[in-house]
Amino acid sequence: MKAIQAGKIMKKIMADHFLDLDRAAKEGKPKVAWCTSVGPAELLRGMGFLVYFPENHGAMLGATRMATEFIPVANSRGYSPEICSYLTSDVGAYLKKTTPLTKAYGLESVPRPDVLVFNTNQCRDVKDWFAWYARELQVPMVGVHSYRNIGTITDYEIGDIAEQIKGLIPTLEEVSGEKFDLDRFKEAVGLSRDTSRLWRAVLETATAVPSPWTFFDATIHMGPAVVARGTREAVDYYRVLLEELQQRVKDGVAAIEGEKHRLYWEGMPIWGKLRPLSDLLESLKTCVVASTYCNSWIFDQLDPDEPFESMARAYTELFIVRDEGYKEQYIADCFKRFKFDGILFHDARTCPNNSNCRYGMPERLARELGIATVTINGDLNDLRCYSEEQARTQIEAFVEQLEERR
Repeated sequence: MKAIQAGKIMKKIMADHFLDLDRAAKEGKPKVAWCTSVGPAELLRGMGFLVYFPENHGAMLGATRMATEFIPVANSRGYSPEICSYLTSDVGAYLKKTTPLTKAYGLESVPRPDVLVFNTNQCRDVKDWFAWYARELQVPMVGVHSYRNIGTITDYEIGDIAEQIKGLIPTLEEVSGEKFDLDRFKEAVGLSRDTSRLWRAVLETATAVPSPWTFFDATIHMGPAVVARGTREAVDYYRVLLEELQQRVKDGVAAIEGEKHRLYWEGMPIWGKLRPLSDLLESLKTCVVASTYCNSWIFDQLDPDEPFESMARAYTELFIVRDEGYKEQYIADCFKRFKFDGILFHDARTCPNNSNCRYGMPERLARELGIATVTINGDLNDLRCYSEEQARTQIEAFVEQLEERR
């Protein structure tokens, strides 16, 4: 992958994020809240918490290939190898008192939480994951229970989620020792909205032909959109990144020299195999230009003038909680904008909620859009579920198929 200069700023943001959390956990101030990746981070920031995202830690365990070592540890505690490998690798790492944060930032451990806050819009696993820590660490847990498999979203659903978010405030006030400040909350919502709009613009630079960057770049540079949304640092970072990518487009700089094919990645990344997959596709002159995964942190519905209702809408309009009809139309809309000629579906063994190839979607989209699709088997973290040789053969054959269609 061609180096993106803004990456130097991103690395500092990520380092500061973890070092601040470590300091707060040791000093007891500010309070630390653990939050699921698409949980109410804006409310937490607005109430003065520093926010830690265990799913981000799970991705780090996958990317460093430490996960497979720790998954069996959680399995030995009764957690099935079939459930979320973020959960099992993270719990296993905790039990073994090991974290990739040690090598990356010098932290001895993940930061101890003062409160655990979940949103089940990702899956039920996140609640079970946090419940394990609530029992283990004896800290309070609160959360939001979302709707799933929905088409048209109604005012009733938005109103219910908004009330659930409001219902978190008494516990958070008790933990933080501070009263809820509406203006500070609105400021966090506004910053998160600005981050989301910039992140969308950054991703959409890949509509250019050739694309200035790839899905594999985006999985790295999405870090601040995940862990720092609701902060000024994230907004400032994506302005810099957007300017750099727009300049690449203007100069005709291609992420993949001689770009011949453009793909859409549907499903979770295979964290421990990002580099080999990137290199393989580069050798085939094929650029992954878009994905549902990286778009999962676009919340431009957020509105500081209606903070609770807009948060409820943003977190209820997510791709992952929608029905098949909505998801297919979403990908069809992406097809028009990004001009890809194939879709690569990742069937992640332990992540059925982010695997959309199990109910006939690839076949329906292939017919509707007139493009080719391929499904590779694997997992987000558990590399025992992934055959590199098989995936290589499938991808090479898929690109040959795209060649024949030209």
